[in-house]
Amino acid sequence: MNHFLIYGATGYSGALIARVAVRRGLQPILAGRNRAAVVALADELHLQARVFALDQPSDLDAGLQGVKAVLHCAGPFAHTYRAMADACLRTRTHYLDITGEIAVFEGLAARDAEAQAAGVMLQPGVGFDVVPSDCLAAHLKRRLPTATHLALGMHTVGGLSRGTATTIAENLQRGGAVRRDGRIVPVPAAYRTRVIDFGDGPRKAITIPWGDVSTAYHSTGIPNVEVYMAAGWGQRVAARLSRYARPLLGSAWMQARLKQRIRNGPPGPSPEQRANGKTCLWGEATDIAGRRVVSRQFGPEGYTLTALAALLVVERVLAGEAPPGFQTPAKAYGPDLVLAIPDVRREDEDARD
Repeated sequence: MNHFLIYGATGYSGALIARVAVRRGLQPILAGRNRAAVVALADELHLQARVFALDQPSDLDAGLQGVKAVLHCAGPFAHTYRAMADACLRTRTHYLDITGEIAVFEGLAARDAEAQAAGVMLQPGVGFDVVPSDCLAAHLKRRLPTATHLALGMHTVGGLSRGTATTIAENLQRGGAVRRDGRIVPVPAAYRTRVIDFGDGPRKAITIPWGDVSTAYHSTGIPNVEVYMAAGWGQRVAARLSRYARPLLGSAWMQARLKQRIRNGPPGPSPEQRANGKTCLWGEATDIAGRRVVSRQFGPEGYTLTALAALLVVERVLAGEAPPGFQTPAKAYGPDLVLAIPDVRREDEDARD
């Protein structure tokens, strides 16, 4: 049994991953709930198709028959991961997804013992969220084993898919999050601003509730984690103003308007935008003695990176490398996993005391 299944295969990321998989000589089974769309994509790529929704456990279990691993691409994952993870545990199928949502990481981490007993790996976040940043965090821990504080930052060039934009819209009213002394705590949006050199000069960046607030702790044990995103003046102002508009942003009326606007927009970055995009990551680890290490990592555009990273992990799983239980990318495969992705490179600054 060496099959894997892409669920949510007709979404922006799912379809991109399916196309890249075929170019790499893989033959995923494509699945989703929209029969016409799933069958059309499967016919185009000469792949098998399965059609099932997530609300009937028996249908889910039947859809996973003969499958070694699921790459779950149907977001927002806060609404979909439980049903798919439940089915994976029932059918002894390894679970992968491309989420960046803290609640999903923590929800699956809580099922570690259950997954170990079933011999199933639960590894969320095998895309741009969070393979590159998770590997960078683990690399910094390797450079400074005594680290007590970790800061990660990102600067990206490229657009957003509808799925990513919908997830952001749903979480606008929740504010931010950081990890302090091992615990995830809520903070206001754009809680902190700092100047970061991503390799092309200083940029202002603000804290965001990125998935590494969860995963970096599981990968490194570093108890204090903050994640930053480069943001222009307008983005910084909008983020701070959102603190005062949380009830409005979470209202049914506003959510409907935001999601309609997202649906009216393009499905995601064009091929040209992906080709011209890039990702720049920065990381800093410090300890109580004042030691500090800084590293940077550079890679392709985010959705391209998601497809390449996800399939790299899929290939590891199909080769039998699937340690049971809850896993992060770096915990399962080490900090250098990301360097196996084309056009990814990492550089270190000299350590400082």
